[in-house]
Amino acid sequence: MRSRNPVFSRRGFSRDNGYAGFNTAPQAGGPAVATQGNPYAQQTANPYAQNPYAQQAPYGAPPQAPVTTDRMTMDDVVMRTATTLGVLVVTAALSWALLPVDDANISRSYGIGIGAALIGMVLAFVQSFKRKASPALILTYAAFEGVFLGVISSIVDNRIASGAAMQAVIGTMAVFAGVLIAYKAGWIRVNRRFYGFVMAAALGFILLMSVNLLFAVFGGGDGLGFRSGALGVMFGVIGIILGACFLALDFKQVEDGLAYGAPRDEAWLAAFGLTLTLVWIYLEFLRLISILSSSD
Repeated sequence: MRSRNPVFSRRGFSRDNGYAGFNTAPQAGGPAVATQGNPYAQQTANPYAQNPYAQQAPYGAPPQAPVTTDRMTMDDVVMRTATTLGVLVVTAALSWALLPVDDANISRSYGIGIGAALIGMVLAFVQSFKRKASPALILTYAAFEGVFLGVISSIVDNRIASGAAMQAVIGTMAVFAGVLIAYKAGWIRVNRRFYGFVMAAALGFILLMSVNLLFAVFGGGDGLGFRSGALGVMFGVIGIILGACFLALDFKQVEDGLAYGAPRDEAWLAAFGLTLTLVWIYLEFLRLISILSSSD
């Protein structure tokens, strides 16, 4: 399955054989067609019913399992995700401590944070379009993203809503745990319909936020009001729900990679995707808490 983040689209575990994850297992009793050169060999007509990591045998013979045993494991995913998030947390803590947001320094600190966010965005796009995961690129992205999160969290916590950063962290952890439990229990079914709905909703959400930003930049104020008041709260909740949906897509992506014997390096892609999604959810929580505190 090629999972996509609400902020950045990225390559999933499948490389050249479509989306791994939706109907990837051959279906018993499915329609079959004769293959050229071997009238007795049959393959399913479903173009998604292929293991993206299997080696294709000649004459349409069934795909063979990869010869390599260096496959991704759940431990690999956990360790690389922990490493990526660890770099992000450390740089966030350092930027919180070293970049003050008092009246004399807030402009400089905010400028550094925005600059780090832009660099992180560029690095994320570069990784998204690379054929292979680059650990150095992913960890560098996490470092710059951490600088941005540290600055913006410090500003919100010290100048808008005391304790907002910790509340946002707890909220993000709760969403992660809730989605994981719901996914493992089978309460969330990730299929084509789910994927299409989430992608359409995310596209509409991003377009609305972009239009609101343009109105805010050129018209002043809060643009169309999507980031403040009752509308702001509603869109904040929608943003968190979208993040939760993308977590489910990420879990499905990891599950498919494990099932089909993805190479070990693919665990870095899982870490990258999960980090992107968790950052999205954290920022939506932080913004929501800011709006609620401002309205008190």
